[in-house]
Amino acid sequence: MTASGAGALEGVSVLDLSSVGPAARATRLLADYGADVVKVAPVPRRAGVAIVPPAYAYSGHRGMKRALLDLKSDGGRDAFLDLARRADVVVESFRPGVVDRLGVGYQAVADINAGIVYCSTSGYGQTGPRRHWAGHDLNYLAVAGYLHCSGRDRDGAPALPGATVADIAAGGMHAAMAVMAALLRRERTGRGEHLDVSVADGALGMMALYADEHLATGAEPGPGHYILTGRYACYGVYACADGEYLSVAAIEPTFWANLCRALGLDRYVDAQTDDELQDEIRAALAARLATAERDEWVRRLGPADCCVAPVNRVSESVRDDQYLARGAVVKADHPTDGTVEQVGAVWAGAVAAEPSSRLPDLTQTDTAELLAEAGYDEARVAALASAGVIA
Repeated sequence: MTASGAGALEGVSVLDLSSVGPAARATRLLADYGADVVKVAPVPRRAGVAIVPPAYAYSGHRGMKRALLDLKSDGGRDAFLDLARRADVVVESFRPGVVDRLGVGYQAVADINAGIVYCSTSGYGQTGPRRHWAGHDLNYLAVAGYLHCSGRDRDGAPALPGATVADIAAGGMHAAMAVMAALLRRERTGRGEHLDVSVADGALGMMALYADEHLATGAEPGPGHYILTGRYACYGVYACADGEYLSVAAIEPTFWANLCRALGLDRYVDAQTDDELQDEIRAALAARLATAERDEWVRRLGPADCCVAPVNRVSESVRDDQYLARGAVVKADHPTDGTVEQVGAVWAGAVAAEPSSRLPDLTQTDTAELLAEAGYDEARVAALASAGVIA
């Protein structure tokens, strides 16, 4: 699952101006691949007051350092630019135009560091009529058609997704992939670039299967339109005797035949896509699966090539034998919360987390150390701290 030793991004330095959302997901990924990430946050407005994320937020910022800078001040802006001179990547998630007004936008950084990969991650991108709109995960899934193609709640409205799909995939993975590609391109050209990552664009990309069908045929995909959106009984979720649920995704005819025979429903083997029989088949599946508990069905049907899996609660997923066997859950030492467990670097080729790694103390900062590495002497650092420009 994970690589040992040096990460693919070892030696790549990242300045992260984000706090939460897609951009923070992206830098979490970059850190998991070995990048040196520095979280750049504002200096608290009141002495002793700082926003400290809980130990579980974004994996406790493991493998990251932290600098507090007042970017609205000349000294804070200059400090950021001095850090950016030595950086490979800047990631920001302000609304379009904000970083330019602060004097830390792409051009300001590129003027002193031509090789910078500057990733601007925003809801709707740097251009277009919605570029200044506020938004969150649900909005981007809505505008891309994802919600419309999803299941319905009891009132008939599109159901809320169970995870921040747009933040994680359409935004975070999108941004991380773009940054990695830009770093690879820089190896060939020697030049950096400005990446305009739109979460809404990424969400539309995730919907390409349905969007392309509409563009080619004029079809209007939605719930029940296609095998993946509930048209056929072979792809759905069914209640079991204990009130838990089993997911069934027997798309290929071979897997569907295996399922039917395992459940004693052989008569439906050749009726998998018979639209007239779907209600009958769905009812038969529901009745049969309601006769035993979920885990019993998993035990019986899982190894039989039926494409089934339990609908785990989160508490079950982190204790699932499959994940535990692959080392997906790791332990880490937190300075105030003691030993905590968290999801490790599960991405293929990422740097394997140590069995017991230490999380940073987010009540402390690395600002002075980082500025010293950028050439600031103790007196200059002390003067900036005294002025409230850094912390």
